Amino acid sequence: MVVGKPFLTAEQIQDKVKTLADMISRDYEGGELVAIGILKGAFMFFSDLVKHIKVPLTIDFIIASSYIKTETTGEVKIYYDIREDITGKDVILVEDIVDTGITLNYLRERFLNRSPRSLKICALLDKKERRLVDVPIDYKGFEIPNEYVVGYGLDFDDKYRNLPYIAIFKKRV
Repeated sequence: MVVGKPFLTAEQIQDKVKTLADMISRDYEGGELVAIGILKGAFMFFSDLVKHIKVPLTIDFIIASSYIKTETTGEVKIYYDIREDITGKDVILVEDIVDTGITLNYLRERFLNRSPRSLKICALLDKKERRLVDVPIDYKGFEIPNEYVVGYGLDFDDKYRNLPYIAIFKKRV
């Protein structure tokens, strides 16, 4: 297995995180926000993002996935749900990467059923070529090609999450 040179550098990522946080802060100025991070992949992005958001916010997490290694199973599993009551609140769901859209769409519908005042999605990476389910992304970091990426929270078999940059991952045959 090979992790290549940075596809997105730590500096590029941090610049984009600040830009997204500024957009969110501007959109929610004068209000409050519930920020929900989708674990495990979004933990670095989520942490960096909320540090730069300038409106009061509550933080919560959900652990959900439809992937085993590099392939989607098509079935979303919830391993840990949020504890915050989001009824009547402005909510932003923070995801590392939107690939097929299966997991994010499932979570979006699940949260909409809890009657938030608003629900928006912030994703660092958008891999549109692989999309199977159309899901709206309100705040998007980077659109990337159909390559498997690791680093900055993204993994292969729970490895490489600790890289400060994002690299294209290649399996050696």
